[in-house]
Parts: sequence; structure tokens; C-alpha cells
Amino acid sequence: MSAAVGAERPQVVSHVQQALSYTVFDCKWVPRSARLLCLGSAARGTGLIQLYELHGARLELLREIEKPKPIKCGTFGATSLQQRYLATGDFDGNLNIWNLEAPEIPVYSVKGHKEIINSIDGVGGLGIGEGAPEIVTGSRDGTVKVWDPRQNDTPVANMEPVQGESKRDCWTVAFGNAYNQEERVVCAGYDNGDIKLFDLKTMSLRWETNIKNGVCSVEFDRKDINMNKLVATSLEGKFHVFDMRTQHPTKGFASVSEKAQKSTIWQVRHLPQNRDVFMTSGGSGSLHLWKYEYPAQRSKKDSEGCEMGVAGSVSLLQNVTLSTQPISSLDWSPDKKGLCVCGAFDQTVRVLIVTKLNKI
Repeated sequence: MSAAVGAERPQVVSHVQQALSYTVFDCKWVPRSARLLCLGSAARGTGLIQLYELHGARLELLREIEKPKPIKCGTFGATSLQQRYLATGDFDGNLNIWNLEAPEIPVYSVKGHKEIINSIDGVGGLGIGEGAPEIVTGSRDGTVKVWDPRQNDTPVANMEPVQGESKRDCWTVAFGNAYNQEERVVCAGYDNGDIKLFDLKTMSLRWETNIKNGVCSVEFDRKDINMNKLVATSLEGKFHVFDMRTQHPTKGFASVSEKAQKSTIWQVRHLPQNRDVFMTSGGSGSLHLWKYEYPAQRSKKDSEGCEMGVAGSVSLLQNVTLSTQPISSLDWSPDKKGLCVCGAFDQTVRVLIVTKLNKI
């Protein structure tokens, strides 16, 4: 691991801090706006959605929406830029889609899982990814389900443990490979270190591996291109970058791993404007900014003439400690390079500005 050159290193600047009166589980930028959302759980056990607008160096609360169950996760990914509907997963296993202009009743609602929805992702909207506007949910009940909001009540795909296999808590899900109308994959990470890649075109398990520690977050560097890279973060402070371009029949995908810190890496988020830069958030209240460097050749032939991938390397661009509590959620602005929001268990949401990203 090499550090970036001093003078040109990006800086992570805390621009605004906003204290919250509840536990925040997820934060999201509202696309094409200076607005952001905080999703979480109020002290009395209800769910909260707060909509803020960034005005210079302060956040103005525009709206607070209370719901019956604590909200764990959200995504804008499955709806158009015109609609910008928010899909959420809650502690009771419900998937709801909200029109934030009229949030009293969901525009779509389904009891998706028997237990808490830990993770949600959307694709096919916001100009991200081809194909149907789909949402994937991963739950403590061990299942991963894909939903098309145009179809009532039943998932279009349901990935669950095969008979006799023990149920594992699914902590994280992500879409990828959605570069045309036919192709699409879902990656899921579980509490026992399993990572599974489901091919939605063939409805089959395409690849699986185990990173020996609970998988907290997975994300492709881009959803709307041929699978390129996948980052998986773990409970024990390590993350793995898989080169997804070349799948070897027995060895799978080449990868490089990095020990970022001693505590859990809760999240990974790739910079929307540069897919080789990503940020990880940690249990120690820190953020680490990384850059992936490709090898001279991304694939080579093994002794039997099969193509196998070659992993690159990862360098640390910057790190900063913002909180004494874990930073559990993180989201880059899709519109303004270097603008970022994170939520931590110190009940604070922070808007950050990362400088010099055009220099790397």
C-alpha cells in the first residue's frame, strides 16, 4: 500500500454537522438537488425520514416523516429522475416506495421478508443501468429478493438457502452488470463471510466465495457497465477488491485485500465521477479514501490455457477520523464531485467536501 504524494493528496473537510435526536441508519442524496435524506429509528421505536436542504454551511430541515416501523435502508435507484421516488426497507420486513412530495401513503408496498431488511439497492432508474426498474432486498431471514414495482406482491426473483442449508443473515446486496436489457446480476454478502453472485438472466448462482468474516457492504464500481470491479468490506477491518472481468472456471475472480483498520468497515461507496476511487467508513468513526491501480495486464493464461484475472493494487489517498462512534452510512452526491454525506451512531449527520479529486 502506497500513500499519495503529500501536496496533491485530497483533503476530507467536514463542511456541516447536524445533530439528530434519533439513530440514523442510512443517508442518501436526492438526485439533481442540494437535498439529502436521513433514515432511521426514533427513541419510541418508530421510523423516521428527514429531508434536509444544504444552504451554504447549514442544513435546513424541510420535512420530517414518521412511519410505524424503524427504517433501515433506502435507495432512489429504481425510479426515474422525474419521479425520484424513495424505496425503503424497514425492521418489519416491509418494502415501501414513497413519493416524497406526498409521503402519507406509499406508492408501492409489500411485506417482502419475515425479518428486518438490512440492505436495499435499485437499478433501471435515474439513468443508471438498462432494463426493468428493479429493487433488490436482503434480509435477516436469509433470503435475497428482486422486486419489480410494476408487479404486485411477488418478487421476480427469490434467492434463498437450498433445502438442508442453514439460513444466513444477509447484510448487504448490490446490483451490477446492467449494461443492456438482458444482463443483470445481484451480489449478496452474508454474516458468515459468504459472497454470492446471482445471474438474473439465467436465474442461477454464477459464483460464490467466502472472505472468512461477516460481509458488511458490497458494491460494484458501476452498475451500468460490464462487470468491472467489486469491493466487499468485512467485520474485521479488511476489504477485498475483485476484478470481475475474468472468471476462471475453478479459481473464480482475482482479488486484492487490504487491512484498513482494526474495526468493522461498515460501508464502501465508489466516487460516481471516477470508478477507481472509493471511500470506506469504519467502526472507529473514520473514513478512508482509496484508489485502485490496474495491473499492466488484467488477465493471463494458466498452465492449462484458461484465462484468469490479475488483481491490481490499492493505495490510500487520505483518511480522517470524524466521530467516536461507527460511521454506518455513506453516500456521494451523484451531481457534485467530492460532495459526500455520512451518518454515524453518535446521532450526527455530516456533509463532507473531498478536495483535489480531479488531480488523482
